[in-house]
This record gives sequence, structure tokens and C-alpha cells, in this order.
Amino acid sequence: MVDNAENLLDTLFSALSDPTRRAILAQLLEGDQTVKQVAEPYAISMAMVSKHLHILERAGLICQIKQGREKICRLEPEGLSASSQWLQGFGHFSPQSFDALETSLLELGLIDE
Repeated sequence: MVDNAENLLDTLFSALSDPTRRAILAQLLEGDQTVKQVAEPYAISMAMVSKHLHILERAGLICQIKQGREKICRLEPEGLSASSQWLQGFGHFSPQSFDALETSLLELGLIDE
């Protein structure tokens, strides 16, 4: 079970690591778009846009629905739930906790100032 959760997070964070993919997600916040509409703002090939969309779809962040001759891209907000739950685990740390951690790491010589 842990492996599946870790694989999901790896796939999700890998998909989110690219600025173009994050921009596509932001676009889709405005509503569903055709692949052509998604591609308009970018100076990249349709093949590259398709690759980005495939990565986002594999991560569960979007879905593509065939409507006639076009594919419609739709945001899947549930796709971010795994990352949100994981990140919430860090929410209970105060800034002072991070300061203490930094001090300890400096004292151990594990990080530089």
C-alpha cells in the first residue's frame, strides 16, 4: 500500500514539476478546453502539448474526453488530494520548529550557512 501511495506522489509531483504543466492546470481552472485551446498560449508543438497532457492525465490531474473530432481537457481537482494530504502532515510545524531544525543541521555540519 505504501508503495502505491509513494508511486502516486512521485507521479503527481513529477507532473507538477514542469512550469508548462502547471500553467496548463491554471488554464483549466477557467473551465474545460479543447487540446487546441490548451496549446494556443505556448510556442511548442502539438506533439509536446499532447505529451504534457498525457503526463497530467496519468497523474490524475486532468481527464480528456472525446467529443466528436476533438478532445476536451477537464481539470480533475480530486487528483491533488493525495499531495494535499501529504503536505498537510507538515502543517503542524511552526516557523520556530524550522529554525531549530536549521540550527541543529548547521551544528552537525549537514548544511552551510
